[in-house]
Amino acid sequence: MALDLMEEFRAPLADRLALTLINRKQISSDDFDKEESGAVFLKEDSRKKVLNAWQERKKTVLVHPFLQEKTTLGLLIHIQALLLARHLRGDLDCYPPFIGK
Repeated sequence: MALDLMEEFRAPLADRLALTLINRKQISSDDFDKEESGAVFLKEDSRKKVLNAWQERKKTVLVHPFLQEKTTLGLLIHIQALLLARHLRGDLDCYPPFIGK
């Protein structure tokens, strides 16, 4: 169930962050180590860049489409988990998925 909940955030959080880092040229192919086995690893200093960008992205403020209240992207997953719990308990007729713009 956690993976189902996570899936609705893949595009607006993870994919958008990755594409933003690439488009702004903050991450490039030079930021990765390629092993003989074919494995690819993010270099340590590049990992710090990604984590810093992620921390900044989580501070983005938006209006939750169901609750109509301001929140941050960092709290969005927690809010959706609470809404799912309310639905499972029977407090909500249906689970309102997050649909980002």
